[in-house]
Amino acid sequence: MKRIDEIFAEAIKSGTFPGGVLLVGDHEKVIFEKSYGTLSKDSKEPVSNDTIYDLASMTKVVATTPAIMKLIEDGNLRLYDPISLFLDEFKTDEKKEIRIFHLLTHTSGLPSYSEGWKYTRGKDLMKVINSTPPINPVGSKYLYSCLNFITLMEIIEMVSGRRFDEFTRSEIFEPLDMFHTAFRPPKDWKIAPTSQRDGRTLQGDVDDELAYYLGGISGNAGLFSNVTDLYNYAKMYLNQGKHKDRKIFSKETIESFTCEAFNDGQNRRTLGWDMKGFACSCGDLMTKYAFGHTGFTGTSIWIDPRIDIAVILLTNRVNISRRENQDKIIRFRPLLHNYIVANRGSLGE
Repeated sequence: MKRIDEIFAEAIKSGTFPGGVLLVGDHEKVIFEKSYGTLSKDSKEPVSNDTIYDLASMTKVVATTPAIMKLIEDGNLRLYDPISLFLDEFKTDEKKEIRIFHLLTHTSGLPSYSEGWKYTRGKDLMKVINSTPPINPVGSKYLYSCLNFITLMEIIEMVSGRRFDEFTRSEIFEPLDMFHTAFRPPKDWKIAPTSQRDGRTLQGDVDDELAYYLGGISGNAGLFSNVTDLYNYAKMYLNQGKHKDRKIFSKETIESFTCEAFNDGQNRRTLGWDMKGFACSCGDLMTKYAFGHTGFTGTSIWIDPRIDIAVILLTNRVNISRRENQDKIIRFRPLLHNYIVANRGSLGE
């Protein structure tokens, strides 16, 4: 559609990102799908609809959250299990009341991030993360934290007895026919490069520092995928837990994880997901039932069951700059979503 083409052309020209892919669909079919721009700022190779992108924090809702959902459905975990049940570092007075619920809703009190990646790696870095003290009382306020979802990954591995990437692949991705979704993806996949680290451009290695120095597999970031796979995932929510008439999750689980679980007047959260709220990345026209998530690399997914729509945007804006164009993608997303929601009936024309 001409106006969407113009919106992307303007963004590419202004340095918001070198290229990207947009998919809009409902519970039955793809309504609009198109790729724009080039693979990187230094490449002339065009992006295609099957290009793989670093999802960054979308990992939290495409891998970690459904893994928790699966463990709860299978009777292995409950939302109000204290983290101290699994990790000794959470047995301290200030952390003993943190529960799975608090990690999922970012109300644990843990800080947003850890600088531990600057001086340690692997298992030692995980120890630093586990030992991080909270900066707010448990449950007192919302503070988005990557540490919450790294901790959830560790619990998933402990409870399932399997490595996080293996568990999500067999229990989530394969049942949903998401065969181009992976941590540490194969090098022969067409992957959009992100930023530079250790003197080289990252292409297939995760952009996020904590996930990178944990080895590429993490609950906060590290997942790679394309719009086709992500549509399968989003469509499952619009079909109340089913994919091709196969049950992936129960209707009750989908409803429990996509309804409002926290609201402080400005931030609204489900269990894992962001919700339509103040200055939201999904724009102004989605309903209050919309839930979604963004990624630092320039990605986002938004699902609104009330108006039956899923919008998936994949870009590698960090290939241009990790910080300087951040405000541009923050403004781009809601403008794009506003147009899509207002004109969805003519998108396929």
